[in-house]
Amino acid sequence: MSREIKIKRGKDIKLVGSAEKIHANGLRSETVALKPSDFIGIRPKMLVKEGDVVKAGTPIFFDKNNEEVKFVSPVSGKIAEIKRGAKRVILEVIITADSEIAYEKYEVGTSLSSDKVKELMLSSGLWPMVRQRPFDVIANPKEAPKAIFISAFDSSPLAPDYDFILHGQSAAFQAGIDAIAKLTTGKVHLNINGATRADEAFTAAKGVQLNKFVGPHPAGNVGVQIHQLEPLSKGETIWFVNPQDVVTIGKFFISGQYDASRIVALAGSEVTNAKYYRTVIGASAKSIFTNNVKEGSNRYISGNVLTGTRIEMDGYLGFYDHQFTVIPENHEPELFGWIMPNFGKWSNSRALFSWLMPNKEYKLDSKMNGEERAFVVTGQYEEVFPFDIYPQQLIKSIMIDDIEAMEELGIYEVAPEDFALCEVVCTSKLPLQSTVRKGLEKLRIESL
Repeated sequence: MSREIKIKRGKDIKLVGSAEKIHANGLRSETVALKPSDFIGIRPKMLVKEGDVVKAGTPIFFDKNNEEVKFVSPVSGKIAEIKRGAKRVILEVIITADSEIAYEKYEVGTSLSSDKVKELMLSSGLWPMVRQRPFDVIANPKEAPKAIFISAFDSSPLAPDYDFILHGQSAAFQAGIDAIAKLTTGKVHLNINGATRADEAFTAAKGVQLNKFVGPHPAGNVGVQIHQLEPLSKGETIWFVNPQDVVTIGKFFISGQYDASRIVALAGSEVTNAKYYRTVIGASAKSIFTNNVKEGSNRYISGNVLTGTRIEMDGYLGFYDHQFTVIPENHEPELFGWIMPNFGKWSNSRALFSWLMPNKEYKLDSKMNGEERAFVVTGQYEEVFPFDIYPQQLIKSIMIDDIEAMEELGIYEVAPEDFALCEVVCTSKLPLQSTVRKGLEKLRIESL
């Protein structure tokens, strides 16, 4: 039975530059990259060397901690470069893409067992698309989740519209649902935005529990949805998958090929042609940014402005990202700063006039408007944090490495993205997302 859940705590940050709902013809990405840094907690072991020829679906490296989990090439082509950092840590595997993609072929069927589905997803490189709570890492294939979650909408600033992206892909989405449903004996929760009309790909999906969420960001975060529907206790696991990745999984079980195509939104105030572009996982950002971005000093982001990763103009799309964002780069000091009244500034408090214009879209830049300060109790986190968890106390417990307190305060339910809004409104300017990641990694390593 479906449910409708209203999220009251949170905040929508409305920004200039949302992607127009038009499919634009992007330039072919001449190179793509697989970045081990996209996958928290893995130790990559290379299976190829520079100069090797690969197909889409050819394994590139595997995880030393779990050799079953393989990471494959999104395209066919040649291994151009394996970039390494300090202590020979693998930073990027750069692949020069063919003009016509050739695919590895896998034998799939219509009535596969759960073990066979898991085996195929592991060998074909699909498994990294399945992530888990706790720890917000790639799902452990040796564990059984009590449920699987799919958040069919993203509520973050300038986020892509999955109803638009998945329109016309109902068959592949259903095939993906059918496959991942075999990985759990629990429910598959498909969560849609209750404030808008969802696409038929979601509303007509079979074998799922359809839930509606209404409210401000972070209503679209899967962590918020898990907390409302099936809260996690110590020792329990829940898996989650992005709706575009469900389509990729579905296409594989229809065709037997690893189709890494992905539709990404190009958004931000410094974008001149904010639209949706068809590309592939790990695509070169340069192929999309060229002739689509205003001149000047810009901040290029793979992902959204709250949780995305800063990249260069010739950087690459992150494995779990579905948008590129471009905003102004700004480090210049401002005379009188926040003292001056200004209708062009956004604030969560009533210190500025922005609270009088709730629907105004703002052109915000990368400026921090201050530096890290003493950690003071303000009550700001609770206003935008829709969990029944004490966020400030949890952050403090992580800072002092108090494992018992972390567990009692609910760290197993959260991920860094759940603290993104807290980071925005934080008077102390603390790096809350990296702090949460530090705590999760400590517990994950302790649990090994």
